[in-house]
Amino acid sequence: MLRLGDRTFGPGQYVVMAIINRTTDSFYDKGATWSDDAALDRAARLVEQGADMLDIGGVKAAPGAPIDIGEEIRRVAAFVGEVRSQHPEVIISVDTYRAEVARAVAAEGADVLNDAWGGWDPDVAAVAAEAGLGLVCTHAGGLAPRTRPHRVRYDDLMADILSRTVGEAQRAAALGVPADSIMIDPGHDFGMNTRQSLVATGRISELVASGWPVLVSLSNKDFVGEALDRPVGERLIGTLAATAVCAWQGAQVFRVHEAAQTRDVLDMVAAIKGEAAPRLNVRGLA
Repeated sequence: MLRLGDRTFGPGQYVVMAIINRTTDSFYDKGATWSDDAALDRAARLVEQGADMLDIGGVKAAPGAPIDIGEEIRRVAAFVGEVRSQHPEVIISVDTYRAEVARAVAAEGADVLNDAWGGWDPDVAAVAAEAGLGLVCTHAGGLAPRTRPHRVRYDDLMADILSRTVGEAQRAAALGVPADSIMIDPGHDFGMNTRQSLVATGRISELVASGWPVLVSLSNKDFVGEALDRPVGERLIGTLAATAVCAWQGAQVFRVHEAAQTRDVLDMVAAIKGEAAPRLNVRGLA
């Protein structure tokens, strides 16, 4: 059972975690939700489209202009509080690798800390423990935040992913993070080239077998673009194909840009696997 905020999700119940970027330079939306009004409008639209969780981030993952701690807090903390006020039912996650930011958003009502850089700041897990928040433990191959992989090699890719993510999950649980609120993420494109990200996608079941709920962040990423030779604006179909593959293998949480389409894919997978009934069932019965 996965517990996030006030909600619980059992086997076969998939979580749509929709992205809201509080940046001027996102690779996907180029700053479309930089203003508070635009970001709040997107939050409302994502909730209407079936998002269970909103993942709010103030620093893009890729290299770029440095963003200090104070600026990151300014971008996300008060916004988290406003989203909590307007959407008390939604699960709020914050994408940060800094403990100071984690502490600020915990005070504003965040439910989950999405540490996309693999415990680079080990105190993020301590903040999650202190505040009783969920935590995402991500494989980043040991890279420093906001750096790209360069000719990265692994003797055994999946062994490295499992060792790092499960190790972080166990450390977090030992610190006091609720064990049923910890997720592991293979970190597609983080510390991996395209071929490695594709291998990880096809072997998600090995992470599922660890017993920790698995989160995947596939949406419009470079491994999808390079696999299909598609620019960012044309990666939705590839993203949804990868989503179905991961869901079929047992991944449970999906960090996405397109909530409605992802919801349909996950519901279709659940119907095929017999985890959910069809929404409508009249064909051949009349």
